[in-house]
Amino acid sequence: MLKFSTRLAVGTLFAAVATASFAQAPAADDAAAKNALKNGAFRIVAPFPPGGPVDVLSRLLGTGLQHEYGQSAVVDNRPGANGNIGIDMVKRAAGDGHTMLVVPAGNMTINPTLMANLPYDVDKDFTAVAMLAKAPNVVAVFPTVPVKNIQELIALTKSKPGTMAYGSPGVGSGLHLAGELFKEATGADLLHVPYKGTTQALNDALGGQIQVIFGALPTLMPQIQSGKLRALALTGNDRSALMPEIPTLAEAGVKGVNVVSWYGVYVPKSTPANVSGQLARDVTKILNEPATLQTLKAQGLDLSPLRLEEFRKFQADETKTWEKVIKDRGITAG
Repeated sequence: MLKFSTRLAVGTLFAAVATASFAQAPAADDAAAKNALKNGAFRIVAPFPPGGPVDVLSRLLGTGLQHEYGQSAVVDNRPGANGNIGIDMVKRAAGDGHTMLVVPAGNMTINPTLMANLPYDVDKDFTAVAMLAKAPNVVAVFPTVPVKNIQELIALTKSKPGTMAYGSPGVGSGLHLAGELFKEATGADLLHVPYKGTTQALNDALGGQIQVIFGALPTLMPQIQSGKLRALALTGNDRSALMPEIPTLAEAGVKGVNVVSWYGVYVPKSTPANVSGQLARDVTKILNEPATLQTLKAQGLDLSPLRLEEFRKFQADETKTWEKVIKDRGITAG
């Protein structure tokens, strides 16, 4: 009996020590990650020109990290090759948490299927840290198009087969694929007209050369407010605080078209898990700062605090969706 009690006591002691060790391990990992991130300047690579959402988000992230760690943070704009130049640069960087990539959704969920010979593999070369923000997309029409809602637009396209067109920023863009999902879900008879960017598509929509445009709401909002375009529906699941009067496609009876523009932060795959985890927590903290929220709102961006596994699953699911659309439709780049 004494031996059993002794063994029980010893076993209980070992269990207590093990439990304490496990409890202390995450805290030790967090402290080690914080110390590692304090040691060196940050570089946030934005693979597109200054001025757009990627640049704005990169600068918000840099400012937040600078305040958090007392280290300088530089935004490195590296445009070119549809973002591939900057992305490849981060792929080759040291995985110490000091070099990060801020990038729009399409580069990570569309291009791997759309483009052959990409210089990177999303899963093998990067760790997805967190989603930073998202922007709603809108379906809008030229004011002379005689429709007031999505169902009327669908009916009109079917009554005039082959004569109505929608514009997007380019072949394989998220807005092009949103249009294809919309056609698939509704049977709408719309021709796709690709442009080299949103500006050109918007100009033709305002001139009446195309009847329909799929665009980011923050970009189209001034034209909608002035009456130069008529908004019919948003392509996401939620209404936007920017223009809450615009219904979603789901509310208009169109299911299965949930397409928003989003932006994420990534680090090289060699980055230790505790460091990428700490960066994810830092991103959440930065995004919830009042000044950051105010800047996001001014840019027409919504806070989207997905991080680590939740973000990775979201990215993987969206990649599968776009892979099917691209392959089913035979869409190829350029």
